[in-house]
Amino acid sequence: MAKLLTNLRTVALASALAIAGAGHAQTGDPSFDEGLTYPDLVDLSDGTPLVLKAQIRSQATVEPERSPGLEPGFVRLYIEARTSALIAGSVPVGEALRYLVDVPLDEKGKPPKLRRQEVILFARPVPGRPEQIQLVDPQAQFAYDPALEARLRPILSDLLAPDAPPRVTGIRDALAVEGTLVGESETQLFLDTENDGPVSVTIVRRPGQAPRWGVSWTEIVDQSARAPQRGTLEWYRLACTLPDRLPGSANLSRNPRARALAEADYALVREGLGPCIRTRD
Repeated sequence: MAKLLTNLRTVALASALAIAGAGHAQTGDPSFDEGLTYPDLVDLSDGTPLVLKAQIRSQATVEPERSPGLEPGFVRLYIEARTSALIAGSVPVGEALRYLVDVPLDEKGKPPKLRRQEVILFARPVPGRPEQIQLVDPQAQFAYDPALEARLRPILSDLLAPDAPPRVTGIRDALAVEGTLVGESETQLFLDTENDGPVSVTIVRRPGQAPRWGVSWTEIVDQSARAPQRGTLEWYRLACTLPDRLPGSANLSRNPRARALAEADYALVREGLGPCIRTRD
């Protein structure tokens, strides 16, 4: 018990500041998967060094005064666990794990008993402490479920693929041109990305046809490009990043007709993408 308390103090001191500044889940017990959406899983996975399956071996409660940023109704636990599998990771991880996690108190106002539960963890290593990990947010622990792992693995593969779509950071230019026929037009949106990779959205209108739009992830602006399917990384990069309306910071034509057309076509794209639904902050 003395050894456990010593380890608890060490991990608490090493992780408290980072946990205090991290995001929090909005609802639900973080020990259980309560309908994580596709955006939730990408949010957790994107850029995360370690995704692990582990079994909890022991737990101890961290005192409230040593749990900065703790939400009301939650408790911070020091966990000792055993690695069951490395689902994805760019750094080595040992068999024994130690970390902190925030979980809701049970209906009696007491910490839940998590010993022997299998969990999935989204974490990063702690420099200089190979036996410790730090969750990417205080509640990034979920009960292991084969269905959850099955949903997670293709997302991890897509994120690590050489041709993975880049993170979109904004809209640089919006160009709209009317055609020679009434109702004919084409709008092109050129997006900014984190690594300056070329991304463009083309919206084409033809008389007597429904408007169509698509995304090009290369330098070639392709009028035959298609809209991304929902629940894909391409869709996530747009639906979960682009603003609801075409921002004034984008380089727009001063021609009122062209500007109105670009704004209408952008609204069409946003409607086609649909909402980015998250259950977590």
